[in-house]
Amino acid sequence: MTDSLVSRRSPALIKQPYQYRRRSLVEPDWTRFPGWVDVAPEQWASAQWQRAHSVKNMGQLNAVLGDRLHDDFYVDLAKDIEQSATMPMLLPPQVLNTMTPGITDTAPGSWTDEFYADPIRRCMLPVHSDRRTDWPSHPFAARDSLHEYEMWAVEGLTHRYPTKVLAELLSTCPQYCGHCTRMDLVGTSTPAVEKRRLTLKPIDRQGAILGYLVDHPGVRDVVVSGGDLANLPWVHLEYFLVRLLEIDTVRDIRLATKALMGLPQHWLQDEIVEGMGRVAAAAAARGVNLAIHTHINHVNSVTPAVARVAAAMLDAGVRDVRNQGVLMRGVNDTSADLLDLCFALQDEAGILPYYFYVCDMIPGAEHWRTSVARARELQDEIMGYLPGYATPRIVCDVPKVGKRWVHQVAEYDRELGISYWSKNYRTSLDGDDPDALSRRYPFYDPIDTLPKGGREWWRTAFPSL
Repeated sequence: MTDSLVSRRSPALIKQPYQYRRRSLVEPDWTRFPGWVDVAPEQWASAQWQRAHSVKNMGQLNAVLGDRLHDDFYVDLAKDIEQSATMPMLLPPQVLNTMTPGITDTAPGSWTDEFYADPIRRCMLPVHSDRRTDWPSHPFAARDSLHEYEMWAVEGLTHRYPTKVLAELLSTCPQYCGHCTRMDLVGTSTPAVEKRRLTLKPIDRQGAILGYLVDHPGVRDVVVSGGDLANLPWVHLEYFLVRLLEIDTVRDIRLATKALMGLPQHWLQDEIVEGMGRVAAAAAARGVNLAIHTHINHVNSVTPAVARVAAAMLDAGVRDVRNQGVLMRGVNDTSADLLDLCFALQDEAGILPYYFYVCDMIPGAEHWRTSVARARELQDEIMGYLPGYATPRIVCDVPKVGKRWVHQVAEYDRELGISYWSKNYRTSLDGDDPDALSRRYPFYDPIDTLPKGGREWWRTAFPSL
C-alpha cells in the first residue's frame, strides 16, 4: 500500500475537531500557595489535616493565598457571600489546590486574572461578578426544583421513580457547591437561603428508611446520598449498608460522594478501604450490584489521589466507580472540555463517565446553566470518540418527570426557551391524575441564551425582574 493511500485512509492522520492525546495525571504542588509552603506530604495525605485546614471564610482564604490576589477579588467575594450565595464556603485544601494549577508568579496580585478565569474556582468559589445582573435567577427557579422534599416517603427518602429511591442520610458535605440541586437542604444557612432541616435522629431516620424499603418490595435500586457520605462516620454508614443488604428485594446500591474528588484522603483511610471490602463482599455474596458515584466537572480535578481512590474501591470489590457531572458555562461547556475530562476519567482514573446533567433550575444559577439546545449539540459533538459504554449521556432532570436524555424532548420552543417533556410513570405527586402520562412538562432555558424576541417576551411577562 502506498504512503499516499495510507494517509488517505487513516483517520489518525486526518485533522479532527478533537485530537486525543493521553495525559498523565498530576497532583499540583500545594507549596506554591504561601499558606501551605511548609506542609509536608504526610500532612497533605491526612484526611484529618485536610478537614482541619478546609477554607471556610475569606480570612482563611487570604491566609492560604497571601497577597497573590488583589483586594478587589475579596470585595467581589464578600458581596456574593452577603447577597447571593446559596451555599456556605467550604473548600478542602485538595479542592483549592486544583485551582490555577500552573501559577508560579509570586508578585502581589499576580494570580488574580487566572484565579478569576479558573474553571474549578468558577464552580466551587463563586463571586458576585460571576452572576448575571439581568437574570440572576430564572422566574421559575425553585429552591427544591426537583420536588424531592415533596416526594419524601419518610424523612430523607425520596421515592421518585417506580423502582428507585434516593436515601438522604445527612445534610452536610466536606465541600459545598453553589450549583447543588439540594441547596434547599444541604449545608448551613446563608444570608440568601434559610435551609430546611432534618429533624429525626440519624438512627431513627435510617430505621424509617429501611422500614419503608422492607414494606415496598417494588423498590430494587437505592441511591445512598446526602449531603455527602464522606461526612457520615464509617461505623454508621456500614451499619446502614449491612442492614440494607439484608433486604432481599434491593438489587442495586449506589453510594454518592463528591468527596472522592474533593477529599480523596477520606476514602483512602485504612478503616474505609477495609470497611468497603467487607460491604462489597457481602453485596457480592447476595448478588447485589454495589457502585460508587462521584461528581467531577473538570479535568483539572482528576489527580493521582482521585485515581488511587478509584483503584482502592475497585480492588475492595466495588463493581463500578462512575461519574455524574453537571454542564456548567465557563467550566465544561465545550466538547473539548467534556472529552478531556472523560478521557482522564476513563483512561487514567478508572472512573466510568456516566452522566452530565443540564444544570438544574435553582436560584442564582443562570450564569452556570446551559440551554437544552447547547446540551444537545454537546451530546452530538462527543459521540464517536469514547467507547460506547464510556460515552456519557447528557440528561435533563425535568421537574415532576425525572431524568431524560436531551434528545428525548417532545417539543421545543427555542424562541422562548421552553422545552416540553413527557413521562411514562407516575410519582407520588400525581396520585390518580388521569392526565399525568399524557401531559407535557416544561423546562426552561436561561433567558440570556434566547433570541432577542424571546428575551423581550420574558421581560414583558416578568417586568419586576
